[in-house]
Amino acid sequence: MIRRYDCSNSEERATGLADAAAAIRAGELVVIPTDTVYGIGADAFTPSAVAELLEAKGRGRDMPVPVLVGTVRAATALIEDLGAYGQDLIDAFWPGPLTLVCRASRSLTWDLGDSKGTVAVRMPLHALALELLKETGPMAVSSANRSGAPPATTAADAEAQLGEAVGVYLDGGPCADDTPSTIVDLTTPVPRVLRKGAVPVEKLRAIVGYIATDGEPEVDTRRSLPGDTGVTGTDDKDATTSPAETPKPLESVETPKPVETIADEPKPAEATAGEPKPLDKPLDKPVEQARKADGGV
Repeated sequence: MIRRYDCSNSEERATGLADAAAAIRAGELVVIPTDTVYGIGADAFTPSAVAELLEAKGRGRDMPVPVLVGTVRAATALIEDLGAYGQDLIDAFWPGPLTLVCRASRSLTWDLGDSKGTVAVRMPLHALALELLKETGPMAVSSANRSGAPPATTAADAEAQLGEAVGVYLDGGPCADDTPSTIVDLTTPVPRVLRKGAVPVEKLRAIVGYIATDGEPEVDTRRSLPGDTGVTGTDDKDATTSPAETPKPLESVETPKPVETIADEPKPAEATAGEPKPLDKPLDKPVEQARKADGGV
């Protein structure tokens, strides 16, 4: 039987939170408001509940479910490595509409779908959601809609789509902003935007300096390469010296003799340390598509 709670009423809010927490522990599904859209949630560590969530949405295992947390500490316990920029992004945008895709801790025994060893994690900026998450621990949460349908921005929208598949609906009123969270992949040395959303790319770049997006290279092209002119963002013809600026040759300077070299001699470590290296293999295509597709709250 569906239980609905109007969380604008303090007594109903308290009762609803208690019922929602009990439902999560019992393996049921709940609908909660977030700072982006309404989400459908389950205990992240109960595989049968996560499977029911996917079934309720009509969504396959190839689209793994993101995880919401109530504290940064809870998030770091789920993650193997935040990379070079993860902590800076957390400090700048959490709680808030930024989802980070990281390598999941190898010690975790859960099944969020075909995640290829990664986890998409976020700490929402919503008092009701945070209160529940601090009570339940990490929850697998996807947007509260049938797959392919518009995300729900009210509890009534969510119930119209999901019906009795969900045990508890927490009504926190209409969502203030229905823009989904921005998703950033931190599994490669250069962060990569998998889905543009509520956090603009410009704000991300203000924190990390460079971030790859669709159609852009995954190597930081601003870093100097051997032979670079030092001019960034110009064509070669713009970076060359004009005839008027060509310096005159020095007088009475002997041409230096070429230095003898040994063929195929390896470069010392210090000579190559500053050169950019190609990135590790990015996420498998199905995982990347899953992160971009509907479902992220």
